[in-house]
Amino acid sequence: MTKLHNLQLFAAPTNTTVAADLEPAISVDFTSRISQNIDELRRVLGISELMPMSAGTDIKIYKLSKKNTPSQVGEGETIPLTEFERKLVKTLTLTLKKYRKNTTAEAIQKVGRSLAVNRTDEKLVNEIQKEIKGAFYTALATGTGTATGTDLQKTLANLWAKLQTYYEDMDVTPIYFVNPQDVADYLGNAQISMQTAFGFTYIENFLGLGTAIVTPQVAAKTAWATAQENLNGAYAPVSGDVGQTFGLTADATGLIGITHQMKTDNASVDTLALSGVIFYPEFADGVFKGTISGES
Repeated sequence: MTKLHNLQLFAAPTNTTVAADLEPAISVDFTSRISQNIDELRRVLGISELMPMSAGTDIKIYKLSKKNTPSQVGEGETIPLTEFERKLVKTLTLTLKKYRKNTTAEAIQKVGRSLAVNRTDEKLVNEIQKEIKGAFYTALATGTGTATGTDLQKTLANLWAKLQTYYEDMDVTPIYFVNPQDVADYLGNAQISMQTAFGFTYIENFLGLGTAIVTPQVAAKTAWATAQENLNGAYAPVSGDVGQTFGLTADATGLIGITHQMKTDNASVDTLALSGVIFYPEFADGVFKGTISGES
């Protein structure tokens, strides 16, 4: 005898909040905001586009130098070769970074679901941005060029001169990275216009030399300089199989993937974020470290 079952008994209760309800309001907003921030940083650094690569790809930073300067020869004589040597300075591995945080039922009950989850998600955003910036400055520190000056202006001017010599016959745009205390010591009470992107503070056409990014990650009394054209960016897309496997919400490029899941074992909401974004200089000898001596 066939038994009929009332399937309504097994359906979720009316008005139950399920994981899908969290996606439009939280995951999509979170993904679009951080993707926009990364894109703003790309524009500030002067990088035309980020290159998609597979996670685990090795990115190599080289130093290029000329080994000889052959003499000119007469008519019909064999022209000697000009030799260049490319030495590996550092290898960066593009890795997929994983982040997870948790929002409790008590926090949601206190201020509401969207506010409670978004508030803690903001801290996760800061952590992701901090790691991307930290990795960039580590890569920048592979620079092999040097310059000195008695104060910030003279140091940046000497860095500018080094860039003009290195990138001779090339139309490049200088970019500098300086410590905020050095900027404050030099400018004093002068009024300057600062902008922010991805947690960076930057000044366009600083001292007439180019864009300067102001950051405490650069040690006081030092400054870094390179050409925007020497900077590159890459990312491991999270919008393919990994995104589908974990149900990630991602933008069209796949710069970052986010998902939120309810955990009934401890009455909380989990946030999972996956991203693999890296910025780096292509040639180490095209990056110069300036030292402020303080001696007049």
